Amino acid sequence: MGSPSGPPFDPDDPDRERRERDTEPIPRVGPDDGPGPRPGPGAPDDSLFSDDVGYGGYPGEDRSGRAWVRDPQAGYQPPQISEDELAGLRADAAGGTPRRVLPLEDEPSSLVARYLFPTERYRGEWKRHWIHLAVPLTVGIAATFVLGYLSGFLAGQDVGALTTIAVLLWFAVMGWVAWKVADWWYDRFILTNKRVMVVNGIVTRKVAMMPLARVTDMKYEQSPSGRALNYGTFVLESAGQDQALREIKNLPNPNELYLRVVEEMYEPQAVEARLGKEADEAKADDGA
Repeated sequence: MGSPSGPPFDPDDPDRERRERDTEPIPRVGPDDGPGPRPGPGAPDDSLFSDDVGYGGYPGEDRSGRAWVRDPQAGYQPPQISEDELAGLRADAAGGTPRRVLPLEDEPSSLVARYLFPTERYRGEWKRHWIHLAVPLTVGIAATFVLGYLSGFLAGQDVGALTTIAVLLWFAVMGWVAWKVADWWYDRFILTNKRVMVVNGIVTRKVAMMPLARVTDMKYEQSPSGRALNYGTFVLESAGQDQALREIKNLPNPNELYLRVVEEMYEPQAVEARLGKEADEAKADDGA
């Protein structure tokens, strides 16, 4: 009789136990088998894994003996937003609970829509606070009072040319005021799910934007008059050296607007859940 293949048996061989352990068959652990090795507490849910076979008892298997292989058909599972988490974002039916953030607009204006691409989700647009017009309006009111005083003073004088010049100057000042008001009307701060933008200018249009993913720091500042009249200045910091959009002055409701931008940056699922809830409520109201 021939001898078995392999090296002869040596009781003092230090690698003998390791070779025997490596060649020992590992039993399969199935769903109906007895107690055996089970995955640790960090094992993912069974619903996210396929039925690819693996060695039972390995830490890479679930309780049914299936290998931990992620099912590509499962896709990304978004986090579930509970009603308690959404309660602080909505007002109740009586309007007694104040909102933490401003209500979301449905559609962009025609001025803004041309700058949005189809897959971008619009979140809102805001004109600057009326304090932005404080200087032009003050100049227009002062010019009107000065013209009235000069008209009364020059009425008894034989200086018709001076009166004409004063009226022309008043028209020029009021034209400048009207230009400033129109420029304020076309000046918009825009928020989407991907970026923030500022669009301004009447003849020369300027569009500045910054992706939300590049915003490394954001703050807003309020002077004493800003706290009294509810406006502030936003400062955005980015990782880049040259920034097309850094400081936006005289924005209304800065605290609510700050929460809106931060929510869009860090909790976009909450925004989507709130939008879906509001749409369902609107449909229910229309059906009623």
